Amino acid sequence: MPRGGAVYARRLAEELARRDHHVELWALTLEGVGMVVGPSVSVHQVPAVREPSEDAPVRVERCSALLADALRSAPPADIHHAQDLLAARALLALRAEGVVPHVLCTVHHTEVFEDRFLDECQRASIQDVDRCLSVSASWADRLAQEFGVEAPVVPNGVDAERFGGSGPDRRGAGARMGWGGRPVVLAVGGVQPRKGSRTLLEAFARARARLPTGALLVLAGGDGIYATADYEAAWRDDAERLGLRVHDGNRPSADAQVARIGIVADDDMPLLYRAADVLAFPSTREGFGLVILEAAAAGLPVVVSDLAVFSEFIEDERDCLMAPVGDPSALADALVRAMNDVPLRERLIRSGREVAARYPWAETAAHTEVVYRAFLTRG
Repeated sequence: MPRGGAVYARRLAEELARRDHHVELWALTLEGVGMVVGPSVSVHQVPAVREPSEDAPVRVERCSALLADALRSAPPADIHHAQDLLAARALLALRAEGVVPHVLCTVHHTEVFEDRFLDECQRASIQDVDRCLSVSASWADRLAQEFGVEAPVVPNGVDAERFGGSGPDRRGAGARMGWGGRPVVLAVGGVQPRKGSRTLLEAFARARARLPTGALLVLAGGDGIYATADYEAAWRDDAERLGLRVHDGNRPSADAQVARIGIVADDDMPLLYRAADVLAFPSTREGFGLVILEAAAAGLPVVVSDLAVFSEFIEDERDCLMAPVGDPSALADALVRAMNDVPLRERLIRSGREVAARYPWAETAAHTEVVYRAFLTRG
């Protein structure tokens, strides 16, 4: 279930192909899960095995080298467009060799790195590429202020029909996911600092007594290329301290309060949203918030942190509920309201669907096409 930049790359490629462009997508499959892309796009999977003992800098260096080696066999192209710092590093290496003429990179967000190598990779993906793009006005402003780089905004999209279309009802979807009718708070993005995973765990523990009986916190997704064993261990310690039994894998046991179901196949993502009752997205840093659009399109009320980037397309108390970043008490209260207040749920669901309908992927492709043409025209 690659999300964020991976989904952005896939859907952008598909929409550009529909606009009569020849598109090839090169995808590093670090999690061992391939990317399913429409037949009009040529996909090249570059497999990479995750080494549990290696830290993030070593992983990035190794995987960017793997991607660069694979890309040396790619045919000539007018545009070489990276969607993250790892792909940008690979393409910048090939530009230095004269293999590719230029590099464009969409900066979805920046990370706070203590490691100097990763920090330099990130800087290069912003300042050393030939053209930067951003997915939100907030991040475009930050790129200008912090890096002196102008980045046109090309926002995310969502396939509202796919996520909001016909399918099993809530109980049927829950049965297929393995938790039946148990009330579910869903989080997508694995366990990592940027997703506010420890704050969410604390909030769920505080909210449980006020949620319907049997409430389950479900965490879907891998933990990302920058995940650390220390954060994972701290999250596990939190669960034990809070008295929350964690089930790893599908079909959580009846006595589990938290389920880490791992990577979900992309085809099953609409089912996952239908099998939940509330989406919790308490991130500390996001480029846009693709998961919010997907959940809203699927008819889930959404509880998010009060990041400025979210306020660009959703409004507190109208389309979602917002809680201050890192505040488990406020997040717990918001989860309880989104789960128990029926009139509020109905209003959030209705308004959320309207928001999702305003962000088709075709618009993303049209904006990107304008950027490509301007770049090529300027030479």
